[in-house]
Amino acid sequence: MRILTLTAPVYGASCYLIAADDGDTVVVDAGGGVADAVARVVDEQGLRITGVLATHGHADHVWDAPRVAARAGVPVTVHAADAYRLADPLAPLGGTSSGVYAALLAEGLSTDWEPPTELDTIDADGELAFGSVRLTARHAPGHTEGSTLYLIDDRAVCTGDVLFRGTIGRTDLPGGDHATMEQTLRTVVARLPRAAAVLPGHGPSSMVADELAGNPFLIHLAG
Repeated sequence: MRILTLTAPVYGASCYLIAADDGDTVVVDAGGGVADAVARVVDEQGLRITGVLATHGHADHVWDAPRVAARAGVPVTVHAADAYRLADPLAPLGGTSSGVYAALLAEGLSTDWEPPTELDTIDADGELAFGSVRLTARHAPGHTEGSTLYLIDDRAVCTGDVLFRGTIGRTDLPGGDHATMEQTLRTVVARLPRAAAVLPGHGPSSMVADELAGNPFLIHLAG
């Protein structure tokens, strides 16, 4: 299994391509402006997109997901609690007054949202299969209601905006909740495999063990 990382121009959101040895590939968090880069990598490396996932429904993580999914002929998959956001991901963030809207304009990208042709939802933790790619979903609300972590063979985890290197995601946006995030940190993040790499929604990667030992929001959970 290979993990390829692309960076979307909007807010520098990280997009991950999880590729099995046979070429089956899952795209996680196709943010604004990343669709053409995904297509280029897929073509150059002879990959086949078998799934398009979102760690949560914020616009900077899903803006190009419908384009990527339509080209591949697959649904966009998101947790059921965030599915409403895919009707218009800018709306919960303030619409045309949101920072994401301004960032789309600044990058010369279209601000017209086209919802996914097909949307699949996750409503329980467990294994997900997209061709030969197998992932494990862990519901991790707090940043949004449907934020979800995706474990890859217990050696890496896509954390979206739940966990970053040295910090955690904000909880002050609509759908966020600090108490819920604290519960997620205790019952989900603290139980991740220590040897797993942290693949966050923005910024550099890390390791679960390092975050539990040094992240100020997690140190008290390391025991």
